[in-house]
Amino acid sequence: MRREPRSKAEQRAETLDQMLDAAEELFSKHGLHGVTLKDVANKVSVHTTLMHYYFKDKASLFEAVFARRANVTSQRRMEALNRYEEEAGDNPTVEGALRAFLDTDFDLYISGGEGWMNYAAFVAQVSNTPEIGARLMDRHFDPVVLRLVDILSRALKGCSREDIFWGYDFVTGALMHTLARTGRIDKLSDGLCKSEDFAAVKDRLASFMAAGFLALCQKPKVKKR
Repeated sequence: MRREPRSKAEQRAETLDQMLDAAEELFSKHGLHGVTLKDVANKVSVHTTLMHYYFKDKASLFEAVFARRANVTSQRRMEALNRYEEEAGDNPTVEGALRAFLDTDFDLYISGGEGWMNYAAFVAQVSNTPEIGARLMDRHFDPVVLRLVDILSRALKGCSREDIFWGYDFVTGALMHTLARTGRIDKLSDGLCKSEDFAAVKDRLASFMAAGFLALCQKPKVKKR
C-alpha cells in the first residue's frame, strides 16, 4: 500500500521533534553551557540557520525542551495526587502521598524509553542551573508541589509548615540525584545497586522519605534564638 506523502506541517513537526530530542540528549549530558545551537544542528544534520528559525537562542531551546515533557509529568502527578486524596479521604498517609507524587514520575521514566530517561537527566541538570532552572521549575512544577505539600500537611497534623517544606526539599534533592544517574552507587556497592535501576529506586524512595518526614515532625522543637 502506497504511503501518502507527508504534508509540510507534518514535516516541520517531525523536524522540530528531532531538534528537541537531540537537544534533550545533549543538554542532559553537558548542561546549558556545554551545548551550542550548532551542536544540536550537527546532531540532527540540519543547518544552524534552521535552528534559529525555530528558536531565538539557546535559552529558548532549553526552555522548549524542558516544557515539552514537564507538562506531561506535572499533569500526571496532579491527577495521581487528586486520585489519592479522593481514595484516602480523611486519612491520607505520608507514604501514600509521596507514592502518588514520586511513583507516577518513575513510571514514566521506566516505561518511556530513551527519551524519558534523557529527560530525567536533563531535569537534574536544570535543577543545578540557577540562572534559568529555578524559574522553569517554579513555572511548571509549583502547582503540583504545593498540592503535595497540602496533602502532607493533612497527613502530618501538628507538624509545622516549615518542617514539611524542608522535608520536601530533602525529597527533591534525593530525586534529582537519582535522576542524574551518576553511577556512583554502582561503584560503591560493587555493582549490587545500579543508578539506572529506577524500579529499585521507586520501590524504596517513598518509604525512606516518609520515615524521614515522620522523624522530622516528631523531633522535639528547639527554640530559635
